Amino acid sequence: MKRVYCGNVALEHEQKTVRLCGWVHRLRDLGGVTFLHLRDRSGLIQVVCDPKKVPEADEIHAEDVIEIKGKVSARPSDQVDERLHTGKVEVAAEKLTVLNRACNLPFSVEREELLPAEEMRLRYRYLDLRRPEMTAYMGLRHRMMHLGRNYLAEAGYWEIETPILARSTPEGARDFLVPSRQLKGKFYALPQSPQLYKQILMVSGMDRYFQWARCLRDEDLRADRQLEHTQIDIEASFADEKEIQTLVEGLFAVWSKELNGEEIKTPFPPMTYADAIERFGSDKPDIRNPLEIRTVTEKFTKSEFRIFAQVVEQGGTVRSLTLPDGARLSRKELDTIAEEVKPFGFPGVAWVKKTDGLLSGPLSKFTEGTDLKEGNLELCLGGKDAKNLNQAMGRLRDVCGKRLDLVDEADMAALWVTDFPMFELDEDSGRIVPAHHIFTSPRDEDLEYLEKDPLKVRGRLFDIVLNGWELGSGSVRCHDTELQKKLLKIAGLNPAHFDFFLKALEAGAPPHAGIGMGFDRIVAIYAGLDSIRDTIAFPKTTSGQGLMEGQPSGVEESQLNELGIKVRKIQEDHR
Repeated sequence: MKRVYCGNVALEHEQKTVRLCGWVHRLRDLGGVTFLHLRDRSGLIQVVCDPKKVPEADEIHAEDVIEIKGKVSARPSDQVDERLHTGKVEVAAEKLTVLNRACNLPFSVEREELLPAEEMRLRYRYLDLRRPEMTAYMGLRHRMMHLGRNYLAEAGYWEIETPILARSTPEGARDFLVPSRQLKGKFYALPQSPQLYKQILMVSGMDRYFQWARCLRDEDLRADRQLEHTQIDIEASFADEKEIQTLVEGLFAVWSKELNGEEIKTPFPPMTYADAIERFGSDKPDIRNPLEIRTVTEKFTKSEFRIFAQVVEQGGTVRSLTLPDGARLSRKELDTIAEEVKPFGFPGVAWVKKTDGLLSGPLSKFTEGTDLKEGNLELCLGGKDAKNLNQAMGRLRDVCGKRLDLVDEADMAALWVTDFPMFELDEDSGRIVPAHHIFTSPRDEDLEYLEKDPLKVRGRLFDIVLNGWELGSGSVRCHDTELQKKLLKIAGLNPAHFDFFLKALEAGAPPHAGIGMGFDRIVAIYAGLDSIRDTIAFPKTTSGQGLMEGQPSGVEESQLNELGIKVRKIQEDHR
């Protein structure tokens, strides 16, 4: 008898005998009859066990693995369980076989209200993944990957794998290094991205490429970052920004229609980096939030409000955020909001609000004649460090938009942020470093600045941003060998470290463009999550540990000897 998935049992199976396999999710003994929910990855089904027919039902426990053979029947209308996809049917067990018993488990899979701390969930990830919620996330991830592959293949793109053992190049985050056993003292690097390989594929004539690529970066972790992540990698020859953007918009349209039954607005609107920073204080603005930041430096040029007046005298900037109906926020709420800018070095936020025609707040005496409307609140910050000030204002905008319920969390709003600067000054060294993607073509109109003022050079770069999350970065690549060498040198990178790539460009590289998008982040958005961790089967902790298997771990000295490696100091075992 062919097995039927628990979540697939339906009225069409009525009066048919089915074979089900799975885990005991929940047990109830009602008047000598045992009701259980059987669970597999597809969902739950209620099974009714008469102990006279299946005495084994008296001996099973939660999370035991069992097989059921029984007849499907429709539930009476007053017993339909709307919470279950299979709530209109149940299975009367005719045979119950215990396939394996579960030990005493550290936490209940069935009782969501007793969900343990995240560390416990990660330590026993195989139990955590059994929870229907987590199973649904894994199913969503699979479906999005399947839809994406089909879409790109139908668009003429070939799926080609690039190496996991690559060459270490001095760009981006730290590499994970892998020692060579055969060539002692030499190392491979795990790829931070397939960037150079996919560009070489264009030189090789592959024309249209994609890959669900594993990328590994030795960097500090946070909610939307892991040591290893999955990237949707796309590259196309003889293509420009528009072709890549249109392709990606079509991919999101497929996901939204197939997963949510909704249309996502396309084409995604473009916004320059400079405009995003000026209006929203961020290069990844959530445009569902209608609040916009203004520069109000001129108001405080000769102001008696000394804090801002001194900022202006020292060449700084004052920026403000006006909150419609923000005057209803209490002093306590404003103090809480002010806490959000302290990590940026601001001790507080200056504000003024208008209620019943009267101004109040720290700025009320210094903003006479203000254009503030009734019921509104204005928040102001001033500083000399423009980047830091913009980041703080962007944080204020995000926090206030949510506090005032201005953001529809159910909506999806995407945009392209374009024209990023190619270079920036490193705060610590004062050196010019890549601001974004060094393998990008500069904008033609900015080529004149390469020699005399590289910080003015903008790249043909474009980020995709959805609901305030940067999901990926793309660019029109630099396919000119000499120009690429010049860009590397300006960024303080030695072209010799990229000799294999530069030789490939010399062999006749076509114009090409591409994008890499964080698949884990995309799945998180469609799943309605704030963190990517639950979209990944086996994630790491913020300290980079795999708690379930106890990694990273020490290795045998014989393994180190074989690699020609000697450990100078053994770190404390954190398991």
